[in-house]
Amino acid sequence: SLVVLFGATAGAYGAKLGSDERELILLVWQVVDLHSKKVGTLHKSLVKADNLDLSDQCREVSGLTPEGLGKAEPLDRVLQQFSQLVSSDLKALGRSSYTLCSDGQLLIRQVLHPETSKKNFLLSDCFYSFYDLRKEFHTRYPSSATVKDQTIKTMAEYLGLGTDETEEDFGVWQVKTMVAIIFSMLSEGCNHVFTEPETVKYKYETGPCLLWLFSYFFPLCSSKSEAVDSETVIRARGLPWQSSDQDIARFFKGLNIAKGGVALCLNAQGRRNGEALVHFVDSEQRDLALERHKHHMGSRYIEVYKATGEEFLKIAGGTSNEVAQFLSKENQVIIRMRGLPFTATQEDVLGFLGPECPVTGGKEGLLFVKYPDGRPTGDAFVLFSCEEYAQNALKKHKEILGKRYIELFRSTAAEVQQVLNRYMSTPLIPTLPTPIIPVIPPPYTIATGSIRDCIRLRGLPYTAGIDDILEFMGDATADIKPHGVHMVLNQQGRPSGDAFIQMKSADKAFSVAQKCHKKMMKDRYVEVFQCSGEEMNFVLMGGTLNRSGLSPPPCKLPCLSPPAYAAFQAAAVIPAEAALYQPQALLPTTRTPQASAAAPPTVTYYPAQAAQLYMNYTAYYPSPPVSPTTVGYIAAPPGAVAAAATASHTPILPQPGALVRMQGLPYNTGMKEILSFFQGYQYAPDDYNGLIQLSEQARSVLQAPKEWVCL
Repeated sequence: SLVVLFGATAGAYGAKLGSDERELILLVWQVVDLHSKKVGTLHKSLVKADNLDLSDQCREVSGLTPEGLGKAEPLDRVLQQFSQLVSSDLKALGRSSYTLCSDGQLLIRQVLHPETSKKNFLLSDCFYSFYDLRKEFHTRYPSSATVKDQTIKTMAEYLGLGTDETEEDFGVWQVKTMVAIIFSMLSEGCNHVFTEPETVKYKYETGPCLLWLFSYFFPLCSSKSEAVDSETVIRARGLPWQSSDQDIARFFKGLNIAKGGVALCLNAQGRRNGEALVHFVDSEQRDLALERHKHHMGSRYIEVYKATGEEFLKIAGGTSNEVAQFLSKENQVIIRMRGLPFTATQEDVLGFLGPECPVTGGKEGLLFVKYPDGRPTGDAFVLFSCEEYAQNALKKHKEILGKRYIELFRSTAAEVQQVLNRYMSTPLIPTLPTPIIPVIPPPYTIATGSIRDCIRLRGLPYTAGIDDILEFMGDATADIKPHGVHMVLNQQGRPSGDAFIQMKSADKAFSVAQKCHKKMMKDRYVEVFQCSGEEMNFVLMGGTLNRSGLSPPPCKLPCLSPPAYAAFQAAAVIPAEAALYQPQALLPTTRTPQASAAAPPTVTYYPAQAAQLYMNYTAYYPSPPVSPTTVGYIAAPPGAVAAAATASHTPILPQPGALVRMQGLPYNTGMKEILSFFQGYQYAPDDYNGLIQLSEQARSVLQAPKEWVCL
């Protein structure tokens, strides 16, 4: 038997059903006995939605009103009545089992499953298997319209069924017409057989991507780039940082995600950055997922975009046989441990977890993350056979092992791959490449004085770029210093809504602030404030500037620039290690009586993405100075760099042997603790002053005359 089902929401209708996240307000159904060709009673039930505000299209098409819906039952009660009435009709027809049949997939996949998931109640088993009447019709009549273009009306017209939509109530006509179409497909000469229903997965299957495992263990049979079809992958953006793969699977409830198909993306520090790549079983599921763009996960809306199979494999794939073996265990819950003592052993970890949360396979269920030279990183992944054991382990979050507290988080197979790939690709001894110099020496520096010749733009649209800012400022653009526009990026490298602009004089900055304050840019008004170069630098280096004054950055020493800049094309990207050559223009100048009024030209370097291994991160990142003009960069031999430095008196870093890198610092370590750690090892003032010029605020921390700086 079939149960022909039709429904409508309070929002969009037809091909956009469910795309606007509106609730179900109508269900109509009828039982059809395929053997005797008899039908049961036709039932129509209104559903009371939490939000009774109906769209204009809904009012026009359905004729329903908020008043009428206000008297209806909620969805959970309607679904209970549905099950009871269907069972009663089947009994009357002498049948016991049935499968749903709907007009397309949207009602079940895009409406019923997502809505019941959000309202935290389960659908009965019958909603996990159904026939798509459009597909069945196209299979029986290949010359008809494509599945995507089919509607109940076009199918009826193709068969020559004379039905008048205006004669019946909304929903009733649709079900009666669908029943007539089914009987036509069952008639002599057609004898259509319903054999392959659509299925909805009950739950998301964790584990490594099966296609990746196949390509790993059988590299001659397939390649990783061929393993994942780009038409089956999406990128979800804006996820809560604590969301897991199961949370993402719940967001896409009703759609079939491939096994191990959720890959959470990590930032440069190995933490989740609010993005994920999701691999679906086919392109049809991916297209339905794209319709959930800006649907909500809790109070946050999630952006959904197309992605490629190559992007997915970069996140979910790996090259380690050890990882492949670790992840090959089926149906395991993965927990990530962070902050382990470097001396911790497998026995220490098992003892820390205790008997209440046994690890799958004992020691085999532990995977320590190490550097290429075998040094531990303090991270480990643990497998548990069930949710109960994993929950017991998570209760030990921030408990003490040795002298350190341990953080525990839910994790995924893709996260295991990313963490291992990141640490295993860390160079043991970074080498400096051939330095680079600008084609045209940039005739600018970022001022640090108290003259209020800068302006701050706050509340910029996140899509705003340099061109939008220049258009916003109008005629005042001519008064901007060369390379004087600085976008402020957040920790994910995206625009924060703030920007700083260096003007030619304090009068020009005051004039612009008065003229442009609360002027509209796109659909937002932008606040414009006058500020000094010192205040601008304070924010760009990680501090905050608000009505209560200045708040210092996390580190009082000047910080290096961000790891990547969208303003530069790929051909102009500088090698990662060039980040060690810090541009003097981005550092505060030393305030000494002997300081020259005119700043000398500098040799400027901008790091590429891989420079993140050597950089000190701050709360805000300054973008490169890119307007009104830009500067090109080329590689140059060491002799040219030396000549340029000599001519301009530009300090160049000493040889790599003069630098040390510290790893494994406690998170609350400050400058004084580092100074104390290196007590007795000092630089002479003349050595480091040429290396980094200290601001007054940073200088006050250090003790004269034996000052030194550790990079």
